[in-house]
Amino acid sequence: MTSAGQISRWCTAGTVVGVAAVAAVASYEHAYALVRAHGETGRIGRLVPLTVDGLIYASSMVLLDAATLAANVARGLGHGPAGAVVAAWSAVALVGSYELFMTIIRGTRQPDDRAPGTEHVPGAVSGTDPLRVRAAEVFAADVAAGRVPSIRVIRSRLRVGQPRARQVRAYLAALADG
Repeated sequence: MTSAGQISRWCTAGTVVGVAAVAAVASYEHAYALVRAHGETGRIGRLVPLTVDGLIYASSMVLLDAATLAANVARGLGHGPAGAVVAAWSAVALVGSYELFMTIIRGTRQPDDRAPGTEHVPGAVSGTDPLRVRAAEVFAADVAAGRVPSIRVIRSRLRVGQPRARQVRAYLAALADG
């Protein structure tokens, strides 16, 4: 990567972290106000909003920050629909910032040593993988005819999950093309 590319990446990361920090503070304050409004004070009142955001980060944004978003919307509803939207924005910005930051981090990984033109499947394993050997045997007729079985068929016949079936399908496609 060029020096200009690295500078751009670091500037983007710094901006994303800054926006995430502002969004995190706003999200915390909205959730804290909601907790206080419902009678929780002291240490517990200050910690409950952290558990909401902490769980969101721990789940790696699997759900679009439903808990923080709900707390923020609840806080803003007293000011009508527009208030709810404005209050929800900090939670959405927090999630978006986190996702952008993770995209930047994932983008800095070094390229792997796969053959040019082959599909990249995250977590793919070597050609000596027993599952690949078994897949080549099970689907030998299809591969010989230049056909690649669907992920559903691979999952069913090899009794594997979606990610492994995708890896096997990419491997079988390379065999069929080769």
